Amino acid sequence: MTAEEQLFSDVTTPQGRAGWAAIIADPAAALIALDFDGVLSPIVADPEQAYVLPAAVDAMAELGGRIGTLAVITGRPVQAALRLGGFAGRAGLEKLIILGQYGVERWDAATGELTTPEPPAEIQQVRDRLPALLAECGQPDLYVEDKGRAIGVHTRRASDPQAALDAITGPLLDLADELGLQAEPGRNVVEIRAAGFDKGSALQGLVAERTAGAVAYAGDDLGDLAAFDTVDRLRAAGTPGLLLCSASDEQDALRPRADVVCAGPAGIAAFLTHLAGAL
Repeated sequence: MTAEEQLFSDVTTPQGRAGWAAIIADPAAALIALDFDGVLSPIVADPEQAYVLPAAVDAMAELGGRIGTLAVITGRPVQAALRLGGFAGRAGLEKLIILGQYGVERWDAATGELTTPEPPAEIQQVRDRLPALLAECGQPDLYVEDKGRAIGVHTRRASDPQAALDAITGPLLDLADELGLQAEPGRNVVEIRAAGFDKGSALQGLVAERTAGAVAYAGDDLGDLAAFDTVDRLRAAGTPGLLLCSASDEQDALRPRADVVCAGPAGIAAFLTHLAGAL
């Protein structure tokens, strides 16, 4: 086994082997969707510095000309994913699709067109009320990431990230519920956004649009569970699927459900390179 292959496990589950075989047999009909943070880029203290690993971009470019549909599905705004990913204009990624903010935004490399609706008015109320709420929680100095349509409160820079996360999660869930929004905890973060959109529905819509014959999805955090659920439903309905977990010490929810476990973004990049080679 090469050092690269040691970064990911073998495909050992029966459903995973069926998904792998279907992708290899007919790559033009396959759809591969990837989360951004923690999958293509490492989780870092400053989200604005979470650049995609060069090896991941190289692997995506290798796959781009072989796979029918290659997509990134992320909670980030599309523009942030483009800036940190270096996808635009990259050879091999001429057909890449990015679904940003859980599928609300869309960018197609083939046309360069970006579709993004106006943010819900309730998000402004979150902005207005958040400083006082964090102060009441005893966490006034947490890093707040404004995504336009969503607000993320990060605890990674706190002296005790888990204690800070415990302190803010309940109040943020209550605030979201009061405003008719959705709050989603993650790896040292709680994000508030509009309800009704998640990575599962984004993936489902793209699969239907592209009439995909096989689907692979890679994720790392709780926000990816909805996409894992979608792949499970597709498999139950007869569409082969492959689930990849970008594993970390911070979040283990996806590991027992994955067909392939990768050692973080480097492992995802290695697996994608391996897949491109198999094609």
